[in-house]
Amino acid sequence: MLRGVCGRLASALRGTRAQPPAVAQRCVHASVSRPSPDQSERTREPPRAFDPALLEFLVCPLSKKPLRYEASTNELINEELGIAYPIIDGIPDMIPQAASMTHQNKKQE
Repeated sequence: MLRGVCGRLASALRGTRAQPPAVAQRCVHASVSRPSPDQSERTREPPRAFDPALLEFLVCPLSKKPLRYEASTNELINEELGIAYPIIDGIPDMIPQAASMTHQNKKQE
């Protein structure tokens, strides 16, 4: 999207005779065939791991109770409610809608 905006700005500036401001010149320079990072290069980085030291500060947003880190599923578990919050790229997704039922709670029902 930014590339399209810069391209339009570059086209507009080429039609003017006045010297473009420095910001516009940098934008025009950035729009010139600059190689974008390959998708495979961005995905080569290993996913960040969750830091268990954060458990000292994190609580369930619903019950305000402590959470347990489950390394095998990469989730934060609320034993009381039987729900698990996913951890994505080392960051806990603590939005209640993102939580899933744990296997223990599914077996009880």
